[in-house]
Amino acid sequence: MDFISMDFETANRYRSSACSIALVMVRNNEIVDSFYSLINPQDQFDYRNIQVHGIHPEDVKNAPTFDQVWNHIYPLFDANHLVAAHNASFDNSVLKSTLNSYKINVPHYLTIDTVRTSKAFYPDFPNHKLNTVSEMLDIDLKQHHNALYDSVACAEILLHTANEFGFERLKKMIKLT
Repeated sequence: MDFISMDFETANRYRSSACSIALVMVRNNEIVDSFYSLINPQDQFDYRNIQVHGIHPEDVKNAPTFDQVWNHIYPLFDANHLVAAHNASFDNSVLKSTLNSYKINVPHYLTIDTVRTSKAFYPDFPNHKLNTVSEMLDIDLKQHHNALYDSVACAEILLHTANEFGFERLKKMIKLT
């Protein structure tokens, strides 16, 4: 199974305020590479968001803006690549809103949501938050709300689910953005 898992953290309640991104590349059912970057959102930080992810304005002062990051990662986003995210509607909307804010064309790519897959395949879990699903599947989520660790956990959740139930059963949950 080949896919990319993606996670964003935002500076505030607006989806166009990405302040970090992580991508984890999976090839042949193995995590083979990862990408992480802080992002200067060129926007204000809300205290609540800082409490969640621990990223402060001074941390991103010299970080690249998203359009600069996009120049390095855009080839991963096309109709031939599967992009997984835990709560994909959030991460996909952050990508779309941030690209729109820079007037960059939004690509179409395949996506799968591990919240939806965990609800479908593990309905008896107490909830389907990333930390709960990770714990229930014995996946080490090293630091929740760190985009890189969240992306790794998302990748491991999808791999675990595919291994246990088969990729064919997951295919019907894949959508084109």
